[in-house]
Amino acid sequence: EPAGSHGVWGLDDYQFLPFLFGAAQLVNHAEIRPGSIHDEEVLEIHASDYLYLAAVRFVRQVKKGPFGEHSPYLNDISALESWQRVAEGLLRMYKGEVLGKLPVVQHLKFGTLLPWDSHFDD
Repeated sequence: EPAGSHGVWGLDDYQFLPFLFGAAQLVNHAEIRPGSIHDEEVLEIHASDYLYLAAVRFVRQVKKGPFGEHSPYLNDISALESWQRVAEGLLRMYKGEVLGKLPVVQHLKFGTLLPWDSHFDD
């Protein structure tokens, strides 16, 4: 991992969950599409209402240069046709890159509400 990276908890070095929850919030939105993150006006108007847009606006405020260079995953995601696809892809990525990694989940308290799947023991 590069120095300063948030590791598996990050998406382009930013916290992952605001993007996952924010994409779910935008599923079936009538006007805002994934590609709308490239429209500064959309970000300014809607960031206070939508978590994903607020997170992207924050990224744009703290990073300089072309968006596709400093945030390649977010840039690639913006090409998807629907927030449903974005949310599904982010959830798959979160399961594989966070919940599926023993070094991360070993710190969670497992029990009846959060059982441990024994296939990780192999």
